[in-house]
Amino acid sequence: MNLKIIIAEDEDITRKHLFFALKREGYNVVATKNGREALEQIEQEQFDVLITDIRMPEMNGIELLEKVKEKYYGIEVMVITGYGSIDSAVEAMKKGAYEYITKPFNLDELIIKVKNLHERKILKKENVAFKAFCGMDRRVSIVVRSERMQKIISITEEMKDSDCNVLIAGERGVGKGLLAKIIHFTSRRQNMPFLSMNCAAGPKELLERELFGYEKGAFPGAARAKQGLLEIADAGTLFLEEISKMPPGLQTKLFKVIKDSCFFRIGGTQPIEVNVRFIATTSKDIMGRISKGRLMEDLYYGLNVMKITVPPLRERREDIEPLSRYFLQSHLSDSSKQIEGFTRKFLDILENYSFPGNVGELENIIERAFILEEGHRITADKLLGSVRMPWIETFQPDRIKTIVELAKDYAGKVLEMAEGDKARTAKLLGISEMSLRRILKGAMNY
Repeated sequence: MNLKIIIAEDEDITRKHLFFALKREGYNVVATKNGREALEQIEQEQFDVLITDIRMPEMNGIELLEKVKEKYYGIEVMVITGYGSIDSAVEAMKKGAYEYITKPFNLDELIIKVKNLHERKILKKENVAFKAFCGMDRRVSIVVRSERMQKIISITEEMKDSDCNVLIAGERGVGKGLLAKIIHFTSRRQNMPFLSMNCAAGPKELLERELFGYEKGAFPGAARAKQGLLEIADAGTLFLEEISKMPPGLQTKLFKVIKDSCFFRIGGTQPIEVNVRFIATTSKDIMGRISKGRLMEDLYYGLNVMKITVPPLRERREDIEPLSRYFLQSHLSDSSKQIEGFTRKFLDILENYSFPGNVGELENIIERAFILEEGHRITADKLLGSVRMPWIETFQPDRIKTIVELAKDYAGKVLEMAEGDKARTAKLLGISEMSLRRILKGAMNY
C-alpha cells in the first residue's frame, strides 16, 4: 500500500521541509498553501492522509478537518499546532483527527507518527479479512471454519488488555505477521509504534546496530548518533521475525533488555530505559534449536509468556474452500470479470493438495487461476501441474480401483511432485520411508 499524503501548510519553509522529508520516505506527497487549496485537491484526487496546520488563512485546519471528515471519512488527519495551543489540538482530536504534533517539531518524530499511521491503515484493510477469518463480523462470509483457528481468535481476544510478550510459531505463509499486527493494534499500545526486524536478515553487527542504535564514533563510519529500534519502539511493540535465527551473542543482549527494561547504545555509557512489548515468531522446531544451542533458553522463556501455534493449511482443510472464495471476491472487486465461483473438481483438487506454502500459496493459486479464467466458473485446468499432480480419479464407472492401487497411484504422484525425493514424499504423506517403499511396490501389508 503506497500511502498518498496531502499537506496543508501556509508557512513556505515548513511546507517544503515536510514535502521533501516525506518524499524521501517514499510516500506520494502533494503540498498546498491553505485549507481551501487542500480541499479542492481532495475533491479531485483520493488521499490516505491529510497533514494540516491549524492556523491558516482562508480556511483553518479545524474547518478543513470538519469538511474532510464529513465527506471523506477514509482520510486520516494529523494536525500541526503551535506551542501553547494544545487546546486547539484537543479540539481537533475530538472532531476526528488521528494525531497531532506541536511546533517546532522534529521531522524524525513526525515520520515515525506517519509510519505508525501507515501501519494502522494497512491493518484496517487486513482486519476486514481477519474479521472474516474469525467470524467476528457477521456481515461478511466466515472465511475460517476450523476449530483450531477459532481457538486462536479466542486467545487474541483475551489478550487485549495484556502487555505480555508473545511467541508465535508456525510454518512460513500461515499468517504469523498478520497475527502479530492484530495483537498490537487491538491492544492498549495500539496508538504507539509497531516496528519489526527480521532476525535472519543480516550479520550480527548490522542487526545489533539496527536493534540497539549507536553513539557517534562508536565504529568507523558512525558520523552521528542513531536511535535503534528498541528506543524508537518505546511504549509500543517490537516484532522479531525468526527469533531462533538471531546470532547467539545478540540473543544474550536482548534477554537482558527483556529482564531489565534498559540497554546501552553501541559505544554508549548511559543506560536507556524502555517499555517495549515483544512479539516474536519462529517457523522452526524451537525446542530442537534450544537443544542444539542455537536459541538461548532464557530468551525463549522471556518471550514465551504466551505462545500461539498457527496450524498449517493442510491441517485445517475445511478452511480451503472459504478462503478460496474470499480471495476470489477480493480480485473480483477490482475487475470487470463475471466469475461466479469454482467447479467442484477445482476445489476437490485444492482440498487434496499439501500446500507447502500455506495460505500465501493458496492466495497465489487463486490469483493465477482468476487471471487465466475466461468463463463464469474457474476450472481445474487453470491449476499448475504441481498442484494437479497428486489428484487421483478415485472412481471410474467401468473399473473400480482397489485401495492398494489408489494408494500406489497417489504415492507415485506425490513422489513426482517431490522430484523423486522419497524422504520429503514420506513426510508429506505422513508415513515412514519404509511404508512408502511398500506402497510403491503395491504391497498389501503396509
